Amino acid sequence: MAFDMYQEVILQHYRAPKNFGPLDGANRSGEESNPLCGDHITVRLHVNESTQRIEDVRFEGDGCAISVAASSMLTERVKGLSLEEAGHLDRDSVFQLLGIPLSPARVKCALTGFVAFGRALHPGQPIATE
Repeated sequence: MAFDMYQEVILQHYRAPKNFGPLDGANRSGEESNPLCGDHITVRLHVNESTQRIEDVRFEGDGCAISVAASSMLTERVKGLSLEEAGHLDRDSVFQLLGIPLSPARVKCALTGFVAFGRALHPGQPIATE
């Protein structure tokens, strides 16, 4: 029963993603593509440089249900966090947000928005997904 609930939440985030669209005043951005599935996600952040907090976050792009839902859930999770707090998130954080087991082929889908977010958070640094 819990599995069905998580599937419904994923479909809701896919159909009506949170924090989707352009972000005026963004001062950081990152993007990632998954050519196997056709996902492409761009994440934009507005970071208050004096407080080091993520004041706003939005994403744009196209992707499968898992990619879009994971990106939507991730943006909800990181809004308001300090850069340090956000830096502690990892791939398991994304999997916990989704709450369902993923096949190996779907792991990359789930992490597309996470990698884009990591590139926005840490420009020029490699993003660990293992």
